[in-house]
Amino acid sequence: MPKMRLFDTMSRVVRELTPLDGGVFRFYCCGPTVYGPAHIGNFRTFVLQDVFRRTLELSGVKTFHVRNLTDVDDKTIRDSQAGGRTLREFTDFWRDRFHEDCMKLNLLPPHIEPSAVEHIPHQIGMIRELIEKGHAYASEDGSVYYKVSSFEGYGRLSRLDQRELREGASGSVSDDEYEKDSVSDFALWKARREEDGDNYWESPWGQGRPGWHLECSAMCREYLGDTFDLHSGGVDLVFPHHENEIAQSEACTGQHMAGHWFHLTHLLVDGGKMSKSAGNFYTLSQVIEAGFSPAELRYALISANYRQPLNFVAKDAAGNETFPALLAARQALQRLAKCSQALADASGLTEPLTYGDALAVTGHGSFGGAFEALLNDLNTPDALGRVFSAVKSIHVETLSAEEAARELRGFHLIMEALGLELPATGGPVAEAPEALVKLAADRWAAKQAKNWAESDRLRDEIVAAGWEIKDTREGYELCPKS
Repeated sequence: MPKMRLFDTMSRVVRELTPLDGGVFRFYCCGPTVYGPAHIGNFRTFVLQDVFRRTLELSGVKTFHVRNLTDVDDKTIRDSQAGGRTLREFTDFWRDRFHEDCMKLNLLPPHIEPSAVEHIPHQIGMIRELIEKGHAYASEDGSVYYKVSSFEGYGRLSRLDQRELREGASGSVSDDEYEKDSVSDFALWKARREEDGDNYWESPWGQGRPGWHLECSAMCREYLGDTFDLHSGGVDLVFPHHENEIAQSEACTGQHMAGHWFHLTHLLVDGGKMSKSAGNFYTLSQVIEAGFSPAELRYALISANYRQPLNFVAKDAAGNETFPALLAARQALQRLAKCSQALADASGLTEPLTYGDALAVTGHGSFGGAFEALLNDLNTPDALGRVFSAVKSIHVETLSAEEAARELRGFHLIMEALGLELPATGGPVAEAPEALVKLAADRWAAKQAKNWAESDRLRDEIVAAGWEIKDTREGYELCPKS
């Protein structure tokens, strides 16, 4: 089977992926900061990383996947203090919520999921090394900063030129996150402040806590060693987070940190980046409340190339929010479910392949091109296009049971690679969310009052949410849009 190829942010070329040790492909994904619900923009990154891992494993490559939890930083301390809860209680709650959402979205769990708080001794050890090697210094208040000018390779991942570095590296910054035009010495250890409350640890430099950038460097080193195969995260982490990780890790070890850098692009809301700071984010719970399933969201999130933005929410002429990607996902999954059922009926195979079974599939039949598209720079839209081309070309009625079984196995291989769980065909109709039930009732009342304009407006709002309303002699029926 051909090897997987993927765009590398560092070299700016598509490169073949081969385990550095010749056996297991070891990679690290920056996980969530557990201070609130992860929004679906975050999950676009996690879902596509999941497709990456599935594709790699189904191509025959063993993996070792590490994804961290950030449970101490500016935001977790600020919000736990505001809520009157201990940092542990606060972050455990949001960690569990994140895990629930991951299960609903059918994400494979990482092999190891370390947390920052569990690795503070490792971080203190790295700071000691950096000070001893002349890459860090302690300030008068007990904070420790990384000296950016001491690391010759700083800026190569994000392509910051030397002029920007000379002009920006004269000061220091203690915030965990900062803008690209603030290339400054950054905090490795933050001295205890009154607003931190009881959230501090002892160190050789006094009481305090680690900086956000250091946490990932320490956990990468602990579980993956000085050099590992691939590091991944959202494109917004290229600078400063990943640039700072490289500086910290490589100054300690003298080795390249990662052989490959894999970054994923933003989810958009009406053309703008989805983010908590902008207040325009959606959670999985909100998507479900709007009448869509986690599988439909997963399909929507993988429908565009990982290096291209995906506009998740649009607005119609009246300014109402619509979800075109989710509506398209619903129709696509229904088509795929019908194909799966038809092949199962023709083959006599009643049980779908499990993920482990899919690993043993060697013949892909008509769906081999879709898997090849995933191997070629994780091209999910091309893979989906090839899936539907294959679905259209297969005439189930002409297949023998053996031929249908081969096609079904190839079909399930690509479904496993994409992580798509198909809806049941002929199953019960999904229950409409309360908000849509009210809209339907209001629309019926408007129609009875012969307020046609209001009736049409409410009907359009129901349709935009992915449902349709069918009038009957007795009243109306509300059902998912087919």
